[in-house]
Amino acid sequence: MTMIRQMTYQPGERRAAAVETMTFHRLRELNDGGTQRADFHVLAVVDAGPGSVTVDFLRHPLRERSAVWIPPAAVHRWDDIAGVEGHVVLFVPTAPVTHATRELVASPDLVAHWSVSDADWPFVDAARNHLLLEASAPPGDLSMQLPEILLSALIARLRPPHGGARSAHPVFRLFRSNVEAHFRQHHDAGYYARALGYAPRTLSRAVQQATGRTAKAYIVDRIVLEAKRLLAHDRLTPAACADRLGFPDASNFSVFFRNATGKRPGAWQATVTVG
Repeated sequence: MTMIRQMTYQPGERRAAAVETMTFHRLRELNDGGTQRADFHVLAVVDAGPGSVTVDFLRHPLRERSAVWIPPAAVHRWDDIAGVEGHVVLFVPTAPVTHATRELVASPDLVAHWSVSDADWPFVDAARNHLLLEASAPPGDLSMQLPEILLSALIARLRPPHGGARSAHPVFRLFRSNVEAHFRQHHDAGYYARALGYAPRTLSRAVQQATGRTAKAYIVDRIVLEAKRLLAHDRLTPAACADRLGFPDASNFSVFFRNATGKRPGAWQATVTVG
């Protein structure tokens, strides 16, 4: 079973550049079909398809006028991009310059794939082309902030679904940030209600409005995702996963994982092909 390839952000000629671009043609030349995990964001604008990409164990079809967003630490594989045309933007988490786009980049609930509306497409296309033009300027002519500013414009024009009003609920945003920081140690929704100073019912209602899930279900989903990453790509044993994710022992973790997925950790791990 092939191990995941860890990718580190390494800009080309502009060693200090926080944003890099490439075509899908170039991505095809570099892509070996394996599973990858990066320490940077990957944002793709798809002009034409079809194709597909798998992000955190979910496969997404790539179609004309759509977008892909793969955040750092997400495991992903370009399954079929022979017929895909467009561009890929690679950037570090600190690259966006506006408050709104920095908040989007920091969100732990990034949507992997969405379609761009016909009304938005001309603006997306113009923002993308301006970014490509500035990113291709000779190093001596490049204002280091211009690509970062234009990246922010592109993100804003793409209107990622995770930037919607539902995610802006202040109680949910606090809950989401706390879960991301502490899900390895705290699995109980009551802990987050106490930590944030809200009644459990208030917290549950806010999470339900924002996600359609209960607070407990949100926490479970986050733990399961991390468990799958550890099992499939770090190839940890169930016992090591239990320790990493704050379970008292492997048996307790196994019961949790089976209840959430229908399979024991070892059995699920054996079904996953990486690479």
